[in-house]
Amino acid sequence: MIKKEEVEHIAKLARLELTEKEIERLQKDMSAILDYFDLLKKAPRLEVKTKFPKTIFDQREDEAVQADADTVEALVDAAPEKDDGYIKVKSILQ
Repeated sequence: MIKKEEVEHIAKLARLELTEKEIERLQKDMSAILDYFDLLKKAPRLEVKTKFPKTIFDQREDEAVQADADTVEALVDAAPEKDDGYIKVKSILQ
């Protein structure tokens, strides 16, 4: 069975405050989940045959295409926010 300290550590990482009763219940639940994974590891693996040849999943190579100035200008003009000829987008990294 998973140790009480391990459950408390996982709860701390998840920023959860657990009561003693919840910790005991989670010990049992997590142990059951891990036992099930062990059972799945022992299961025989089946070969799955697909209807499609593997080549259908091949992807084409990326290639740069030079767009004409009118197309670029039309795309930038259509953007809701722009700055100095570029499309402004929301920052995702801070």
